[in-house]
Amino acid sequence: EVQLEESGGGLVESGGSLRLSCTASGFAFSNSPMTWVRQAPGKELEWVSRINSGGGDTYYTDSVKGRFTISRDNARNTVYLQLNRLRTEDTAMYYCAKGWATGRSFDRGQGTQVTVSP
Repeated sequence: EVQLEESGGGLVESGGSLRLSCTASGFAFSNSPMTWVRQAPGKELEWVSRINSGGGDTYYTDSVKGRFTISRDNARNTVYLQLNRLRTEDTAMYYCAKGWATGRSFDRGQGTQVTVSP
């Protein structure tokens, strides 16, 4: 059974930073790309960042380029998302997902809330 557990969210002022973590189990983590997605209130799920299985290739949606950094530690079965220079529009529930998360259905965790105050 795929299990994904996110942590690290919280309330931060605009311009601040957070580091999200996602610990995975139940599948071959080191062989799987991983994705961070988010959902703001009243909005659709949006992919934020992706990383390939080895960690050498990373991708970001335009709105977070230069501010967020995705990384992974395959020895710890963990993927991270460093959020810098946060903006109020980054407020959302953040989820990690197994794989590229490009389809209509994919495994994801329960999420961690990020709230950015003005």
